[in-house]
Amino acid sequence: MVPRPLKIGLSARLMHAPPSELGFRGKTLQYLEQSIAHWIMSHGAIVLMIPTLGSDAGVSRRGISVRSYVRELDGLVLQGGADVSPRSYGKQPMRADWAGDIVRDRYEMELLHEFMAQGKPVLGICRGAQLMNVAMGGTLFQDIATQCPRAIRHVDSDLYDELHHEISFEPGSRLEGLYEGIERAQVTSIHHQAVDRLGSDLVIDARSSADGIVEAIRWRGAGYAMGLQWHPEFHGAARGLLDSAPIVLDFLAAAQRMREPQGG
Repeated sequence: MVPRPLKIGLSARLMHAPPSELGFRGKTLQYLEQSIAHWIMSHGAIVLMIPTLGSDAGVSRRGISVRSYVRELDGLVLQGGADVSPRSYGKQPMRADWAGDIVRDRYEMELLHEFMAQGKPVLGICRGAQLMNVAMGGTLFQDIATQCPRAIRHVDSDLYDELHHEISFEPGSRLEGLYEGIERAQVTSIHHQAVDRLGSDLVIDARSSADGIVEAIRWRGAGYAMGLQWHPEFHGAARGLLDSAPIVLDFLAAAQRMREPQGG
């Protein structure tokens, strides 16, 4: 009998005011960037985007809840996108364009907490890692260049995913174990926010070699939750970047372990 593929939930990106030329005047779009879905699918899992269910989206929850979704899925990936709102960690935006998306914050925090409550694995990518830190009571640098002036450049709108820098794995970390014999590696860098105060029960798995900016965090409690500041879905074998396969395979293996006691 062919094993049933894992079903991985992917949080939605939200576009609250789409350009009029898209034909959705006054509507909110929920969408995904295809690279992250294809990255997961290339390792044999099915990817399903999870729409928002909260009152902010005007959706009735009759018969459907976040808990209902989580019961049907084997794991969660929090994708990148808009800034995490400073208001989500008790701060005011330093600039209007750093206000972030508090609606998405609330939606993704609810998903994160429910997946963890049901013992199912979570992988956060870029914004997803920052959201994970905030959900655990941590804070963020709203803008690395402003608040960490000695840091290297972590975002370039012209270079986009062609901007790379080196990271170092923390001794004894899960990432060090996944990449045995590799202490440093090149990764993509597309972020202007970063982890400041670390959330409760989180540990740092990797830092930027040049400036110490946090690049990966991990939940140290029961279950599996990992956050990566870079975009592994953009790493190609020919680009000289860190191989992304060990990370997604580790995440999917955790999902498979949680499924097995339930009888497949």
